[in-house]
Amino acid sequence: MTSTIAAVVETGGAEFTLSPVELDELQPHEIRVRMSAAGLCHTDLGVASGTLPFPLPGVLGHEGAGVVEEVGANVGSVSVGDHVLLSFTSCGACGNCRDGHPAYCATWLPLNLVGGARADGSSPVSRDGQPLGGHFFGQSSFAQHAVVDERSAVKVDAETPLELLAPLGCGVQTGVGAVWNALTPRPGHTILITGAGAVGLSSVMAAALTPASKVIVVDRVPERLNLARELGATHTIDATQVDTAEELVKITGGAGVDGAVETTGNVGVLRTAIDALAPRGTAVIVGAPAFGTEVPVDVNAMIPGRSIIGLTLGDSETQALIPVLVDLVRSGRLPIDRLITHYPFEDINNAVDDMISGRSIKPVLRF
Repeated sequence: MTSTIAAVVETGGAEFTLSPVELDELQPHEIRVRMSAAGLCHTDLGVASGTLPFPLPGVLGHEGAGVVEEVGANVGSVSVGDHVLLSFTSCGACGNCRDGHPAYCATWLPLNLVGGARADGSSPVSRDGQPLGGHFFGQSSFAQHAVVDERSAVKVDAETPLELLAPLGCGVQTGVGAVWNALTPRPGHTILITGAGAVGLSSVMAAALTPASKVIVVDRVPERLNLARELGATHTIDATQVDTAEELVKITGGAGVDGAVETTGNVGVLRTAIDALAPRGTAVIVGAPAFGTEVPVDVNAMIPGRSIIGLTLGDSETQALIPVLVDLVRSGRLPIDRLITHYPFEDINNAVDDMISGRSIKPVLRF
């Protein structure tokens, strides 16, 4: 076993506590990664709060980046010394995985979000001989070292700035994929993005790289709306100052929007986005409210070709998309540095506080 330090959530609602833990021996398709950085995401906070049935005490973290220190017997995609970005895991064998949609893997929920263990039921991380909830998104990267599924790792160039690119594993690829993979804007399209957090602003940057002619962003924080304009929004709406629905009618001349990305998890905002759709328009649901939440829909309004779809992790095939995002970041065309605030690993609870308060859009922990 390998000893390391991890940020452990003891019970739902508790702070992260740095604690010595042990990592299990590698299974054939696993690697051990020395972490360089890990992004903090609202999904981590949701699990830490106890609102998702992940087994606690446990180790979270699913936007990791680091260097491979050891590989399992059957690992073929990476080698010791390789630099890797970490994302979600998948089985690789079900129909959706074979079709290039691993975010909809038949085993996605237990392997990534709620299981807390490998497919065989064992946990790769323990403390004082007792298993902890682990294998979060195939990585549990809030630790100095992590046992990682091979399918979670994307090899990148050794010169890649890992401390900058860690958020590509979840938040950035979710926002980008919502635009590129779900909406696929055509020339002249109008795109609406509700919420100017890390996912929403990633959608803005992605939309700015498409032929969409209007990119409209709605939020309640003026500073974030200003940043959205700097990143490519053509119009912004401060929902505290004007009626969003009325403003959307003005901006689109009553035609509606061709695509909408809803990132807030607020059902009222989602309904506004749906109602704003043009005929044949699509609303993409990214923000997740509490389980069991419902939103009413005018069925007759949907008949003119309007659609609503849910989205997980941008419907991304990570081995194809993440290297493209890396190149765009390094060339300056996807300036995610504008979203990031860095924190030492031991300051993880300060990073959480800053994320909740809105002082930080995308905290990234440095190891």
